[in-house]
Amino acid sequence: MVRSLAIAAGFCLGAAALFAAHHDHKGESVRPIAARDISEKVDGKETKATTVEVTFEPGQTGEPHRHPGPAFGYVLEGEYEWGIDDQPSKVLKAGETFYEPAGCLHRVSKNAGKGKTRVLAWVLHPRDAKSIVIPEPKK
Repeated sequence: MVRSLAIAAGFCLGAAALFAAHHDHKGESVRPIAARDISEKVDGKETKATTVEVTFEPGQTGEPHRHPGPAFGYVLEGEYEWGIDDQPSKVLKAGETFYEPAGCLHRVSKNAGKGKTRVLAWVLHPRDAKSIVIPEPKK
């Protein structure tokens, strides 16, 4: 039991390090949920799936970034404005989902409502990735 708890804590700490290593926390708070090695390979590489919960207070935004693998999201609460690449941004409400292809520019990430917004996100990524968030260089 103690060993299982230690392993679970290690997964969560690893997920936090992967997400936070290059992530600007001014706009949102990130809570790691899990990081699991998966048996399938993506593009021939050993793969991991990391899950995080991202919370935005009213008016908060995230910095533009990319992910080293595909990302999937589910809006748990509130309204989430989400935009990738050159596509028009969309306002997603609780219960709606989104998908980001690997390497696309996640350029809009913000709370579009008056209350708290919470998003559950999964990223599939190479096991050796130093971070699941790659900040977009400022222009």
